[in-house]
Amino acid sequence: MAKKREGGGRSRTQQAAKFLGVSVLAGAVLAGIALPAAGALGLVAKTSVEGFDDIPANLKTPPLSQRTTILDADGGEIASVYSRDRTVVALKDMSPYIQKAIVAIEDARFYQHGAIDLKGIARAVNKNAQSGGVSQGASTLTQQYVKNVFIEEAGDDPDKVAQATQQTLGRKVKELKYAIKLEEKLGKRKILQNYLNITFFGEQAYGVEAAAQRYFSKHARDLSVEEAALLAGIVQSPTRYDPVNHPQAATARRNTVLKRMADLKAISRSEADAAAARPIRLKISRPQNGCITATDGAGFFCDYVREVLLNDKAFGATREVRSQRWMQGGLTIRTTLDRQTQKAIQASLSRHVYADDPVAGAGAVVQPGTGKILGMGQSRPYGFGTNQTQINLSVNRKMGGGAGYQPGSTFKPIIAAAALEQGIGPDQQYSSPFKMAYPKPVQTCTGTWSGNDTVNNEDPKEVGPYDMKEATAKSVNTYYVQLISDMGICPAVTMAQKLGLQRADGKPLKQVPSMALGGQEMSPLNMAAAYATFADEGTYCSPVAIESITDAQGKALNVPKSSCHSAMSKKTADTVNTLLKGVVEDGTGKQAGLKGRDSAGKTGTTDSRYAAWFVGYTPNAAGAVWVGDPRHQRQMYNITIGGVSHDKVYGADTPGPIWRDMMSGALDGRPAPALPTVPIGDPKGKGDDANKGKPHTPKPPKPGNGDKPGGGWHIPGFPDILGGGDGGW
Repeated sequence: MAKKREGGGRSRTQQAAKFLGVSVLAGAVLAGIALPAAGALGLVAKTSVEGFDDIPANLKTPPLSQRTTILDADGGEIASVYSRDRTVVALKDMSPYIQKAIVAIEDARFYQHGAIDLKGIARAVNKNAQSGGVSQGASTLTQQYVKNVFIEEAGDDPDKVAQATQQTLGRKVKELKYAIKLEEKLGKRKILQNYLNITFFGEQAYGVEAAAQRYFSKHARDLSVEEAALLAGIVQSPTRYDPVNHPQAATARRNTVLKRMADLKAISRSEADAAAARPIRLKISRPQNGCITATDGAGFFCDYVREVLLNDKAFGATREVRSQRWMQGGLTIRTTLDRQTQKAIQASLSRHVYADDPVAGAGAVVQPGTGKILGMGQSRPYGFGTNQTQINLSVNRKMGGGAGYQPGSTFKPIIAAAALEQGIGPDQQYSSPFKMAYPKPVQTCTGTWSGNDTVNNEDPKEVGPYDMKEATAKSVNTYYVQLISDMGICPAVTMAQKLGLQRADGKPLKQVPSMALGGQEMSPLNMAAAYATFADEGTYCSPVAIESITDAQGKALNVPKSSCHSAMSKKTADTVNTLLKGVVEDGTGKQAGLKGRDSAGKTGTTDSRYAAWFVGYTPNAAGAVWVGDPRHQRQMYNITIGGVSHDKVYGADTPGPIWRDMMSGALDGRPAPALPTVPIGDPKGKGDDANKGKPHTPKPPKPGNGDKPGGGWHIPGFPDILGGGDGGW
C-alpha cells in the first residue's frame, strides 16, 4: 500500500504519478487530434472522462465581471460597486513590462508552442520525478486562461467554483481541447490580453488594471519593470505572495521574476539587477465597493439609482438579472446629482440634526422643469452601525424608503391649487372658527363622506373670517377644512395625482376631508417634486436620477426619462407662488426665507408632533425637509435636536432653518430669477359673519377611483387624525 503523508494526503509518489497521468493524457489528446481512429484517448481515460470528440469545440466565455461606476452630473465618481473589482483594458493599455513578466514566469515558451507545451510537460515530468513531488506544472497561459473562464462562469457559487478547479482528468481534457481551439481562433496576443484581464492578483483585484490601481494607484499602462514583476509574481499564489501582508515573500518572488526576465532577454541583466535592488514601494488604494463608500452623504442617492435600475425591466427580465448587471456589468452611470447641492444638503442636516438624536432628518432637492434630482441626504449616515441606517428616508417604500411621514400643512398648497383650478378665487373667505366639526356630507370621487370628526386651530386667537392668502400664511386648519368640503375631495385627489403625490407605502389616497391637513404619509422627494410644479408655471416633471448609462463596451443604454405634463394653469401656479411667498415673508415660514432671492414655501407639523416639515422652492430648485422619528413613535415635545432644546417642535423652527441653509448653499453663486406672481388684495375686514366672500358653487366632481365613502380615518397605534396640520405654525 502506498505510503501517505502526515494528515492523510497523497504521497509524493502518488502526486507524481497523477501528474504523469495527466501529462500522458495531453499526449493522448494530441494523438487523438492527429489520428482520431486510433482511439488513444479512450485507452487512457475512457471510463473517467467524456470522449474528446464529444466535447463542444467552442468555449462559451461569460462576460467578464466588471465594476459599475456611478458618476455625478459633472462626471465625478460617487461610488463604484462590484462583485469582482475589474476594469477590462486592451493590451496596448498595459505596460510592456507586465506582458513580458507574466510570460517569463508563467509560460516562457508561450510564443513558441501551441496550446500544449510538450517540452514543458517533459521538463515538468522530469523535474517532478527528481523532486519526488509536484514542484513544477506544465499548464500553458492558454490553459490557465481557460481554467479562469471556468472559474468566472462559476461566479460566487462555492460549489461551482470547486467544480471548476477540481483536479480531474475530465476537467483537464476539456481545458486542453478548449485551449487548442482558442489558439486557432484568437491568436497569442488576444489570449495574453484576455489572460491579463481575467486572472486574480489578490486583494480583491481581478485583472491587471485593478491590480495596478490596488497596489500602486496607477494605470496598468504606467507600471514600471519592478512593479510589473511584483504583480506577475503574485499570480502563482495571491495569498503567499501578497505584498501587503507578506512583503518579504513578495520581494523574493518579484526578484525571481526579474531574474527570469533577464534569463530570457526580455530585459537586460543590469536592468533586472537595478530593479531587484529597489525596495517594494506600494501606494495602496483600498477597495471602495458599494454605495456605502459614497462621499458627501450621497450613499442614499446612490442606493436610489440602484433601485431605479433594479425596478426597470429595460435592464433585464428579472430582478436577479438586473442585480447581476448592477454588480458585474461594468456600467458607467452618469446621474443628475449636483455636487454643490448634495454637499449643502448634507452639511445643513448634519449641523441641525445629530446622528444620535432621538429623531432624524432628511432632505431632497429637485430641479423645476426637468425633474432632475439634484441631491438627497439625511442626518443618520448610510451604514450598518449604531445611529446609521440603510433606509432612504427621502423616498417611497418601493424605492428603498420607509412608510413615509404625514406632511401636515405642507399639503395645503395642493388643496389651494385644486380650489383655484375649480374657479375658487384667492379672495374666498370662510368663517374659520377656532374649533369646528367637519362639514358633511362631502363629495368624493365615488360618493360622499360623512363623519363626526372635529378640527381646531393651534391658537385660540385664530378666528376668522380669513381669505386664502391669510389662511395660508397663518396655516389655518379650519379654513382649509371648509375649503375642501366646499369644493369636494375629488378635485384634491386629482390634483395630488397630477403632482405625482402618492402614499409612500404605495396604497391609494384615502378620500377624507383630513387630507387637506396632510394626514397621509408622503416622502420628501415626492413633496419636493410636487412643489417644483409651482416654480415651473404649472408643469410637473417626475423625479429622475439618471442622465445616461453606457455598458462595458461603451454602448449607450436607454434610461428612464422624466415625464412632464401640465398639472395646472400658469395662473394657478403663479397664484400659489403669491400665497407661498407670503408664508416666508410674513407667515409661519419667516425663519426659512432666503436672502437675496425669491423663495416660497410652507411649514407643516402633524398632530402630536410625530413629524415636522418645510417644503419650498425658488425658480431653479425645489426642496423638502422632514424631521421626525422614522418609527413614528417619538413625539417631539421636550426634546433636544442638534443641541437645541424645544418644548414643542414646529415646522418653522427646525425644518425651516435646515431648508434655508441647504438651499442657500445649493444656490450660492447661481442665478436668482424672480418667481412669477399675481396681485392678491389684502383681506377684507373681519367680522362674525360665517363667510364674507361671495358664495362659491364648485364644479361637480368627475367620477374616479378612490376608497369607498365612509367615516374618519384611523391608523392602529396612532391617535385619530383630526387636524393633521400645523395649526397655524
